[in-house]
Amino acid sequence: MARMTNLYDTSKCSACRGCVIACKDWNQLPGEVRKFSGSYDALEDTNGDTFTIIKMLEHEDPVDGLSWNFVKYQCMHCFDPACKQVCPAGVYSITEWGAVVQDLDKCIGCRYCEYGCPFMIPKYRKRVDLSTKCTLCNDLVGQEDYRGLPTMPACARTCPTDALVFGERNELMRQAEDRARFLQANGFPRATIYGKLELGGLNKIYVLTDTPDKFGLPVDPKVSGTISGWQNWIQPYAAWLIPLALAGSAISFVTTRLLANKYGDHDEAHQEGGHE
Repeated sequence: MARMTNLYDTSKCSACRGCVIACKDWNQLPGEVRKFSGSYDALEDTNGDTFTIIKMLEHEDPVDGLSWNFVKYQCMHCFDPACKQVCPAGVYSITEWGAVVQDLDKCIGCRYCEYGCPFMIPKYRKRVDLSTKCTLCNDLVGQEDYRGLPTMPACARTCPTDALVFGERNELMRQAEDRARFLQANGFPRATIYGKLELGGLNKIYVLTDTPDKFGLPVDPKVSGTISGWQNWIQPYAAWLIPLALAGSAISFVTTRLLANKYGDHDEAHQEGGHE
């Protein structure tokens, strides 16, 4: 099966949040009621019960004036995901078509995936002690609907403006490049593609009308060097490093007690000698 993904075009997005509702509906996620905090964002970030959000970002430029940027934010389904690298329980895997998925039966709630992700995407769901995220509707893709047509992620099949489409990544990349060139020639000179090269490639493609920072996206996302150290030096030897550490702790405990007893006896003898 070819690598499949979503293409999201910010120039077509109306911020209707239909994708957010569709995601919650398909994944049976509870709704959330929040007090108005001065921002038009329904939520400032994803969380354990919200896998995708629409960010509404206001910018004021001395030349272009006031502008609004809308952006869909969710798991980027990286080609080489940091969450998979750092997870000590083997929760994460990559499907044959490119979705980064979780086996939540293995999750131990350590949250390493959240701290390791350059986008801080996996989020902790406290009530069940698990970290969760978007799966690109892996349980939908590859099936057929009641009409016999291929199914797609809930967010993509809901978008009313075709800002979000699903298909083969290579074909969508060609569409993204054409669209970026069109936008550059028609009022958006800084239009660009996000996800083509970042972190070696993301399985989410964005067409942005401006630079990534204007959409709250890291311009040059990087995986922490700590993760590489974990993956290359600690994780391969964890099977014997952990017992070794436990043995060292046990030896340290016994040694400390023996020394304490020895010096305790010596102090007592010294005190008795002093009284004589």
